[in-house]
Amino acid sequence: MMTPRDLVATSARALRVNPLRSALTALGVIIGVASVVAMVALGEGAQRKVQASISSLGSNLLIIVPGASRQGGVMFAPGSFNSLTLGDADAIARDIEGVVAVAPSQRGGAQIVADGANWNTRIEGVTPPYLEARDWEVASGRFFDEREARQARKVAVLGATVVKELFPNIDPVGQRIRISNGQYEIIGVLEPKGQSGFGQDQDDIVLAPLQTVKRRVSGRQGRANTVSQISVKAESEGALTQLQVDVETLLRQRHRIGASDTDDFTVQNLSSIADTMKQTTAAFTALLAAISAVSLVVGGIGIMNIMLVSVTERTREIGLRKALGARRKDILWQFGLEAVVLSIAGGIVGLVLGALVAWGVTTLMDVPLVLGVMTAATALGFSALVGVAFGAYPAWRAARLDPIEALRRE
Repeated sequence: MMTPRDLVATSARALRVNPLRSALTALGVIIGVASVVAMVALGEGAQRKVQASISSLGSNLLIIVPGASRQGGVMFAPGSFNSLTLGDADAIARDIEGVVAVAPSQRGGAQIVADGANWNTRIEGVTPPYLEARDWEVASGRFFDEREARQARKVAVLGATVVKELFPNIDPVGQRIRISNGQYEIIGVLEPKGQSGFGQDQDDIVLAPLQTVKRRVSGRQGRANTVSQISVKAESEGALTQLQVDVETLLRQRHRIGASDTDDFTVQNLSSIADTMKQTTAAFTALLAAISAVSLVVGGIGIMNIMLVSVTERTREIGLRKALGARRKDILWQFGLEAVVLSIAGGIVGLVLGALVAWGVTTLMDVPLVLGVMTAATALGFSALVGVAFGAYPAWRAARLDPIEALRRE
């Protein structure tokens, strides 16, 4: 009777006899596990980056923009008409519960000039609550206050990209820039945010008082009450769905939109967008992992083929062991253990290789590396399962050999 220790020693000795064959046998499992680990790590890293990018726009946030409009039987694209007003923003802040901050804004663009350098960027006219609504901080200097906003003062707060392009070596706070033939004092610099989930550089921006931008940059002085966007921050993520319903109901009432008419505004729920993108990337990751897992099956078939060859080559050895008292169970365990050891060894090597590949790809793509313990454990578990599943038949064949016939075989 063979003890567990004898089984392990015999299996290890059999694998060491043919190291090249053992390595080639495990190659399929190595490639399969490496592919699965790399694909899952890359997919989860991309998912985390997308979530972080969307979250950088602001947490618990609704963004209201003008919707499509119809005039004279002709449908115009979203944003073609100025359907949002400062009165809408005031009504949301006044009449709806669960609102932390409401920030109307007006978007424009201009060429900025400073000390001989120039840069074309986005100019955003905002109110002081904008920073709270968008979860943004001032890195240096300060933000303009309500008095400066009411007086339409020519002050500006720069994003990190604008600072890098116009003031690469000096502190911009206190300097002046020219926007649309007007001199603006720089009073602050924003904390860097990076790209949004939609590929836009959030730091390539200049913030100025809303009325200043409307009068001097965007050319909307005659439409002083309209805005291009309203940001609404909720108390919590759980309150966003109800808040969206309340905002839509209020705006439909204010804009006198009938039950069968199309809204002249669009409310974007960033939480819903983030959930949708999370589900999309998760499904894509699962698809890549499933495709990569096919190579694990191929590796298992390779293990089964090599083990069948091994059984044929070691027929006399099996007959001798049985003649000396080894039971069928001992032979079954011996060859099954060899298959499992090969598969697990391939899984460990594949795990290391997959982690290295994932690190290299995520570094090149500027994506966070996400390699959890559960992913590693699952990969090793599947590799062991492959060894059990595909090593069972060769082990069964070896255990079923008749010792007399085995000893006679050349």
